[in-house]
Amino acid sequence: MILQSYTTKSTHIPTQDNPTDQFRSDVLQGLQSTPKKLHSKYFYDKKGDALFQQIMAMPEYYLTNCEMDIFQNKTSALAGIILQTDEAFDLIELGAGDGTKSAFLLKYLLDQKADFNYMPIDISANILSVLQDKLKSDLPELNITCLEGEYFKMLEKAAALSSKRKVVLFLGSNIGNMEKDEALSFCRGLNSYLSPGDIVLMGFDLKKNPQVILDAYNDKAGITAAFNLNLLTRINSELNADFNVEKFEHYQTYDPLSGACRSYLISLENQRVNVDGQSVNFEKDELIAMELSQKYSLKESEELANSSGFETINHIMDSKAWFTDVAWLAV
Repeated sequence: MILQSYTTKSTHIPTQDNPTDQFRSDVLQGLQSTPKKLHSKYFYDKKGDALFQQIMAMPEYYLTNCEMDIFQNKTSALAGIILQTDEAFDLIELGAGDGTKSAFLLKYLLDQKADFNYMPIDISANILSVLQDKLKSDLPELNITCLEGEYFKMLEKAAALSSKRKVVLFLGSNIGNMEKDEALSFCRGLNSYLSPGDIVLMGFDLKKNPQVILDAYNDKAGITAAFNLNLLTRINSELNADFNVEKFEHYQTYDPLSGACRSYLISLENQRVNVDGQSVNFEKDELIAMELSQKYSLKESEELANSSGFETINHIMDSKAWFTDVAWLAV
């Protein structure tokens, strides 16, 4: 989908790579690996976006309310980190989604007459369309450039579009979707696209009562299960596959020592699935690793910053101290 530019203030730049080819390559590589795995970034087609909106509204899914608490009630503290100088900046949001949380910060910055351009990055053209429509209506004075594609490719485009200082938002505990070594590599990569003095605001879901965490990812209504299974439906639709979704079941785990919360799909029988003309065999009870949601301590978040070329300058907690948005300075 190509999004339309509504005014001179609103621009959309899609990735130039063929997303279907990348999707096919990643799916086949993942299903041919041992153990089998699928990338959680592909959950977000139109139906997946709608299911995730339902997940965020669930009473068990505390993450949304915790970070919303920060953006609604501690907006001035967030803005204070960004506005330590009156220098113009690009506010770049990685995985922007529908912008529900960041909209509070955007409005506050506009009220403060801050000189900035908002650059939301997302792999989902559908959700960028939703975001662009919403912001055009709610904050018509906002300068916005939507960037559709992978984080680092779009960061490179953002840097080419503007030489202003950068403030990067990486919210919603998206860093938790990476293994710890991948998170370190990601943060080092992020640092390489920034200049000294640039700022990152990154959301971390903190370690807490294990049952609270497990309930958030294993809801009784089965919405999270449907969210995971929908990726099989998307593969059927876009890659000419023949998954029988009823032959797979969602399974969730949480290890309070490591902080790793993992979701899987279990094959309920021996079966063969065809994906784009290639056969993939499943044994009964074989797993597909779907998503990691890593939980951190504050100390672990600071260690990650130090190891990837950042300095922790602040952390802002929700009222329950279950979640934090940490401010890092590129050094």
